[in-house]
Amino acid sequence: VDKIIQHCQANDPRKDTGELILDNNDLERERGITILSKNVSVNYKDVKINIIDTPGHADFGGEVERVLKMADGVLLLVDAFEGPMPQTRFVLGKAIELGLKPIVVVNKVDKENCTPDLVQESVFELMFNLDASEDQLEFETIYGSSKLGWMSTDWKKQTDNLVPLLDAVLENIPEAPYREGSPQMQITSLDFSSFKGRIAIGRVFRGDLHVGQDYMLCKAEGQKKVRIKELYIFKGLGREEVKTVRSGDLCAIIGIEDFEIGDTIADLNQPEALTRIEVDEPTMSMLFTINNSPFFGKEGKFVTSRHLRDRLYKETEKNLALRVENTDKEDRFNVFGRGVLHLSVLIETMRREGYELQVGKPQVIIKEIDGKKHEPFETLVIDVPEDYSGKAIELVTMRKGDLLVMEPKGDLQHLEFDIPSRGLIGLRNNILTATAGSAVMTHRFREFLPFKGEIPSRLKGSLISSEQGPSTAFALNRLQDRGKFFVSPNDIIYKGQVIGEHSRDNDLEVNLVKGKQLTNMRKSGTDDAMKIAPKIVFSLEEAMEYLAEDEFLEVTPLSLRMRKFK
Repeated sequence: VDKIIQHCQANDPRKDTGELILDNNDLERERGITILSKNVSVNYKDVKINIIDTPGHADFGGEVERVLKMADGVLLLVDAFEGPMPQTRFVLGKAIELGLKPIVVVNKVDKENCTPDLVQESVFELMFNLDASEDQLEFETIYGSSKLGWMSTDWKKQTDNLVPLLDAVLENIPEAPYREGSPQMQITSLDFSSFKGRIAIGRVFRGDLHVGQDYMLCKAEGQKKVRIKELYIFKGLGREEVKTVRSGDLCAIIGIEDFEIGDTIADLNQPEALTRIEVDEPTMSMLFTINNSPFFGKEGKFVTSRHLRDRLYKETEKNLALRVENTDKEDRFNVFGRGVLHLSVLIETMRREGYELQVGKPQVIIKEIDGKKHEPFETLVIDVPEDYSGKAIELVTMRKGDLLVMEPKGDLQHLEFDIPSRGLIGLRNNILTATAGSAVMTHRFREFLPFKGEIPSRLKGSLISSEQGPSTAFALNRLQDRGKFFVSPNDIIYKGQVIGEHSRDNDLEVNLVKGKQLTNMRKSGTDDAMKIAPKIVFSLEEAMEYLAEDEFLEVTPLSLRMRKFK
C-alpha cells in the first residue's frame, strides 16, 4: 500500500511519512500486524481508487466483516516463500462469500528459496476448497517485490514500477456502480474528533447524499430524524469537504449523533434499512475487574470501576466482535472476544491509556447444542525445524490435538493440527521452550464441536510471597533450588504475589524479603559471590496464558504482576 500511495503521489512529498503509512498506531508497528481497518484513496490515470486495508488475523475478524461490504474487489497478498497462511483462508473465505473477485499478488519474490509458481497453485487450490465460482477462479496473478518497488505479470521479468498491478486493478475490478433511487448508506466505521464529535464513515449504496438535508437514521430498534452538517470524501491520506457524495463513493459524515455501526442512513419519507452486518460469535471470555492489590493506584490514572465500565462499553461501540456483560458484583465484568490476541490488544491499549485493572485466566465459551456440550476447535499450523518436530507433536497431542498434515517445506517441517481452543491456552510458551524459539505458530477458529474431555493444564505450582517489601539477593540465592523466579533483587513485592514457578506441582509460600543475619562477631567462613539466574520476563499474552485458575493478572501502565486471589 505504501508503494501504491507513493507511485500515485497521494502523499505530500514534502513530508517524510516513513514506512507503514497505514499501520500508524504504536501497537501495530510494534507487533508488525494490522489490527484496525483503514482507508485511503489514490488517483491513477484519472480514476479514483479507494483502498481499504484490513487485518488478516481471525481475532480481528470483526474489522474485516465490517468493511468488506464496501469493496468491489480484493487484492490478496501472499508471501512467495510461505504461501497461504491460516489467516489468508479466513479473509479470502469472507471475500468469496460476498462474490468478490480477487487479484492475487505474490509478494517478496526476491526471497531465497521462494517458489512463486507453487504458491500461485496453492492459492488456486485454497479458492477451489472455499467453493469459489468459475469466474472467481480465473483470477489474475501479479508477481513482484514491494520492498524493491516493482510488480510484473511474470516473476522472472523484473520491472521498475507498479504499473502492471495498477493496470490489473483497473482492468479486473469493476467501476463503482451508480444506483439510482432514494439514498441509502450503511455506517461501517466510526471516527471521533474532539471538535466535531462522532463521525460516521461508510459507502453510499444508492442515490446521493447532500449537506444540510434531513434523513432518517434506521437503528436496530426504531428510527430517528437526522441532518447532515458536513460531508467529506477521502482524498489521498486526508479528507476533502464536499457538498454532495454520489452512490458508490466512501464518505465521512458529521452532524449525526447517537448512531451505531450497522445503522442505515436512508430517505426521510421512505426509509429502507440495509441488512445489518453479521459478525462471527466470540470464542473466549475473560473476567475484568478493578485493581485491588496492595499497590493499586500507584502507577495508573484510571483505577475505579466507573472508569473501567465506561471504557469497556465505549470499546464495544467500534469493536464489533467484542461483548461486555455485567456480573453480580458491580466491579467485575465478563468480556467476550475472538481469542487471546483480540483481548490482549484491548488490555494493552487500556494500560497505555493509563488504566489499572486485573484480569482472570482466559476461558473458552462452552455451548449447549442438542443437549451436548460443544467447545470451539481451531486449526493450528506449526512450521518447525525437523529436529524439533517430534517434541512439537508430543506437546500438541498431550492437549488433545490431532495431527492432520505433516510435510517438508524448505528446511522446515510443516505440521497441521485440529485442536480445541482450550488446548491452545499456554501452548505457545511450551512449544517455544521445547523448540529453542524456532517454531512459528498460527491458528484459526474453525467451528464448535463436541467437548473433548479434560486437558492437563500447567504442571508446576507457583511460588508465592509471604511478605511485603523489596526482595533480597540473599533470599533469592538460597531459594533458587525451589524453582524459577519472575523477580530480581530489589524488586518490591507484596504478600500473595506470584513471584516464581515452583519445581513441583504444589504452591509454596516463600519469604524473599528476609536478608542475611548480621552480627558483630567475626565469622571464619567467607561469603561466596552469588550467582542468581536472571528473572523470567513475560509478555502480556504469555502472562495471560500462564495464569492458573485461582490467579489474577494485575495490569498497570508500568508493570504486570500475577497474584493469588483466594
